[in-house]
Amino acid sequence: MDSFGSTLWSSVGKKVITGITGLALFAFVGVHLVGNFTLFLGPGAFNGYAHFLESALHGWLIYAFEAGIIVLFFFHIISTFTVAWTDKRKARAIGYKYGKNAGGKSRKTFSSISMIYTGILLVIFVIYHVKIFKLVDHELIGPDNVKNLYKVVVTGFKNPLLAGGTTVLMILLGFHLRHGIWSAFQSIGWANDRYLPILTKIALIVSILLAIGFVALPIYLYFVGDPNAVAGPGGH
Repeated sequence: MDSFGSTLWSSVGKKVITGITGLALFAFVGVHLVGNFTLFLGPGAFNGYAHFLESALHGWLIYAFEAGIIVLFFFHIISTFTVAWTDKRKARAIGYKYGKNAGGKSRKTFSSISMIYTGILLVIFVIYHVKIFKLVDHELIGPDNVKNLYKVVVTGFKNPLLAGGTTVLMILLGFHLRHGIWSAFQSIGWANDRYLPILTKIALIVSILLAIGFVALPIYLYFVGDPNAVAGPGGH
């Protein structure tokens, strides 16, 4: 009998891992967007939200959350790469002569054929995002010494290259999610011929809404955001 590890890392097992980690990362994206919407409410709301995340459970909540995200990213990237590259290369010693749509249910889209590339770009963006917004010195404000993260974020997005680049990458995120959401359900066996058309439509709608939400933020902060806006009492 195969061991649990070998079964888990089989071709089918890796697809399940890809699906589960993909859905978990999709949930993170949704929660992250909701939290970032506090930017529209001003520095008090956003700094208060960030301070809550960093101080909850004496600071351990954010560390546990970040560690979980890193683990999800790691397994999602490794399993996706091996499924898309190694396993398929082994199963297809001679590649297709023509790279065209297969037609029917297997019809290719830009979202599906660009998954690896948009995924790589998004990982690079996440690393850069953490570097410029988290791994920097923050001004402390109010009697509680709350980090003025609002100022850091707005100042960053006043740079047209960052605002424009983020806008483009968030559109690519929409394309990535359009294929990723429904294929994740398919990978874990929750999609059949009856529900797949419904899931693809839901994935399209959700990916568009998320992309619009994330695109709206850099555009709003670039044109409207004020890095010198004053937070409410106590920095909250």
